[in-house]
Amino acid sequence: MAEMKMPRVMIAAPGSGSGKTMITCGLLELLRRAGRPISFKCGPDYIDPMFHRFVLNIPSRNLDTFFTAPDRTRSLMGKACMKEGADLAVIEGVMGYYDGLGGVSVRGSSYELSVQTGTPVILVVNGRGMSLSIAALIRGFMDMYPDQMIRGVILNRVSKGVCERLTPIIEEKLGIAVIGYVPETEVICFPSRHLGLMMPEEIVSLREQIQKFASLLEETLDIRKLKTIAEAAEPLNWKEDPMHVQRLEDAGSGKLRIGVAMDAAFCFYYEDNLDFLRELGAEIVYFSPLTDAALPENLSGLYMGGGYPELHGEQLSQNASMKQSIREAVEGGMPCLAECGAFMYLHEAMEDADGRFWPMVGLVPGKAVKKGRLVRFGYAVLTSETDTILGPKGLQMPVHEFHYWDTTCEEGCFEAHKPLTERRWHCMYQKKQLLAGFPHFYFQADEEMALHYAEACRNYADGYL
Repeated sequence: MAEMKMPRVMIAAPGSGSGKTMITCGLLELLRRAGRPISFKCGPDYIDPMFHRFVLNIPSRNLDTFFTAPDRTRSLMGKACMKEGADLAVIEGVMGYYDGLGGVSVRGSSYELSVQTGTPVILVVNGRGMSLSIAALIRGFMDMYPDQMIRGVILNRVSKGVCERLTPIIEEKLGIAVIGYVPETEVICFPSRHLGLMMPEEIVSLREQIQKFASLLEETLDIRKLKTIAEAAEPLNWKEDPMHVQRLEDAGSGKLRIGVAMDAAFCFYYEDNLDFLRELGAEIVYFSPLTDAALPENLSGLYMGGGYPELHGEQLSQNASMKQSIREAVEGGMPCLAECGAFMYLHEAMEDADGRFWPMVGLVPGKAVKKGRLVRFGYAVLTSETDTILGPKGLQMPVHEFHYWDTTCEEGCFEAHKPLTERRWHCMYQKKQLLAGFPHFYFQADEEMALHYAEACRNYADGYL
């Protein structure tokens, strides 16, 4: 049994739009000024962890109770805190505190994560247009489940006077701490698309906004109260999975060089995926389909993630030498896992955000087309109908999808099932050692995926196709 004392809090809310992302960023900046915070995002969202890493310069990971069992979730959290030498962890919740799978279950919710990790919760309540009703709203959340972890509240979009009048009522009647308030402010304004695609000057502007907002929070929040709640968290403990240790020992030897697409067009990766590949002996070699002329030399395999290729259609299309380099490598048998945006890039043609079609790599038959709406959103479970680079026929893998584009390619080697529904569909295109589709994979959900992928890459590097 591993155990560590790690002060931690979750910033959650009654629903989306309550201000938890903005307040989380301001708090992280405040904590960064005096310590070494680490952040986590509840759920499969790539955006906020990237934002924390690139704009705030704070290490950030995902924690997802749909993907991982409680011990593995705590293990991932604890090991990340140790690796980064963090002195306080902040988890940003997802949607409403109790909102989970299918909108009717707490599985995968902020609540489930807070309970499984023993993390005290600070509830951010949008108090605009309310006064005493705020206390009733909080009471409802506290009464929903007896093991809820709500220990404090931040009143958003209220005045100092409202906060001062409500604080003794909330603290006496509900038994939780009022950390403070956040007034209506124009100090900070996040663009609707604030992840990974920012130019350097945009990052500088956002950093300045967050710094100003953090200074505002320094005046309106009692950070000592928040830290007291964080420090009261029980020690984080977990049992090390003996199969995980055994898998690493059995993974084989020999250096792997995995080419990972990383630029403004392709930037969606779970950091834990890359770390697990490194544990399996892989050297991660980044390359840019936007600007590099060709793939790096001596690669054992390719891993290409999602992002925003639709915003860079012309530049991606005009980089003919990179397209040829990727096409020749994959046609020559190099293992390639391509998710979402990279799947679009590998088509014969892709429609960009302005409705123009551009020739792409040509490995996937058909076109990637804009639909103007969410095509699929949320968790699914895939079952392979044939052997692939991720494992044998019959292997089941939990995944997540979020995309506004679709494909005219009708081939699919996996059956997908949306949990709690009867909805099923086919997905994932396979040819030779290419496996490409809209789903995003999380290797920690089933390590067999990464092990089979690494084995395929090692066999390719050794000349065994």
